[in-house]
Amino acid sequence: MDLNADVGEGMDDAPLLPLLTSANIACGLHAGGPLLMDRTVALALSHRVAVGAHPGYADRAHFGRNAMELPLDEVRALVLYQVGALDGLVRARGGRLKHVKAHGGLYNRAAKDRALAVAIAEAVHAYRSDLILVGLAGSAQLEAARTIGLRAAGEAFADRRYLPDGSLMPRSQPGAVLHDAAEAAEQAARIAEEGHAVASDGSRVRIAAETLCLHGDTPGAVALARAIRARLESSGIAIAPL
Repeated sequence: MDLNADVGEGMDDAPLLPLLTSANIACGLHAGGPLLMDRTVALALSHRVAVGAHPGYADRAHFGRNAMELPLDEVRALVLYQVGALDGLVRARGGRLKHVKAHGGLYNRAAKDRALAVAIAEAVHAYRSDLILVGLAGSAQLEAARTIGLRAAGEAFADRRYLPDGSLMPRSQPGAVLHDAAEAAEQAARIAEEGHAVASDGSRVRIAAETLCLHGDTPGAVALARAIRARLESSGIAIAPL
């Protein structure tokens, strides 16, 4: 199981990165910027963490978490622009970009909006067809990627509550983010071992995931990562990049 986090968003990622196998690095529009991107790439590569691009809406005011109405050709250009920017820094550091994962509002909308999912997948495929497109497990994003020949990796969340339909509980609702390390670790293990999570209503939600995410901006992210990794390894689950 791959363990990833969204990083390069203005937090102190140095203690977190050694605990990961993959890093989704913000590309400067929803958060971050050229210098922070470069420093985060260097830090990830120094720990042999697989580097991915984390493109989002150009909406710093809302941290890229609000959906925006954009023409599909603009979405393609938006994704290409950000992937290319991060890849330039990765190559300059002697690394190779491994994957792409949309951020926030773009990610969540593409999980259900087929046309948007296709636009993102087309941009990634046009840039480099061997890149892995990471998306919400069971979502339209994965289907769109596979349809055009991209490898797609289903993602689950260790630090987010699920709704009964398999979508993520909106952050505006109480309990949407899991802050207790033991609770997050248990959810991660349940997904990895049994292929399901317990939803907000107590029901079981089937989740077929290749990678587990926690958010670098979640308070206590380092403690969560340590607990998740320890819990998975104690169950005999190998932690490795995609």
